[in-house]
Amino acid sequence: MSSTETPYETGRGFGLSSREARVIGGASVLMAINVALMYVIVTTPLASVNDYLFSFPIIGALAYGAAIMAGQLVAERGIEGGDMGIAFVGMVILQLAFGVFGAGVLRFAPRASQLTILAVTAVVVALLTAVIAAYVYARSKTFEHWGSYANYAFIGGIVAILIGTFVAPVLLVGFVLIFLGFLLRLGWEIWKVRDQRNASVALQTIGVYIAVAGVFVHVLQLVMRYFASRG
Repeated sequence: MSSTETPYETGRGFGLSSREARVIGGASVLMAINVALMYVIVTTPLASVNDYLFSFPIIGALAYGAAIMAGQLVAERGIEGGDMGIAFVGMVILQLAFGVFGAGVLRFAPRASQLTILAVTAVVVALLTAVIAAYVYARSKTFEHWGSYANYAFIGGIVAILIGTFVAPVLLVGFVLIFLGFLLRLGWEIWKVRDQRNASVALQTIGVYIAVAGVFVHVLQLVMRYFASRG
């Protein structure tokens, strides 16, 4: 099938085009801003928002899920409509959603350790992203089904968190499923960057950023536990 018959091109290899580099660079900048925002917000009252939302875990999960979905929808609508003001509002919502959540996790660490924790988290996330990207780029096949798998994982995670709100041990299952959902979504977004070569760079940048940010806040929780166990 020729490229004129489908918007997808299932390729193989590790060479990056300038378009792919722009997506990676843009998502990296957005993620760097988000990490800096976490470090700033952790010193403000917003860092306590998680305490209120997650007093009932399902409320916290739904609130942040809704914020992420709303931010993505608004940002994409602004880009598709050529309204950068609307797109900016969507990005602010996304940055605040991940920033406030991350700060709420980070605030339990001593201030002197917070930069180290963020740096370790960033390295782990970079490695995970590199492994997933290498897997996707090394295989000449579609990863479209990963998008569906990610949605199933998110739904399963929400159900587990709902149950875990009343049966605490089940919360771990919810964490694992939501984390898995973001990992699968990251692979799906990377596949779209690889194969949907005529798609909007801005839209793909947002997609990759959201997936990476979702992975980041979950790895952050694991890194926090590791540092706490050492103390």
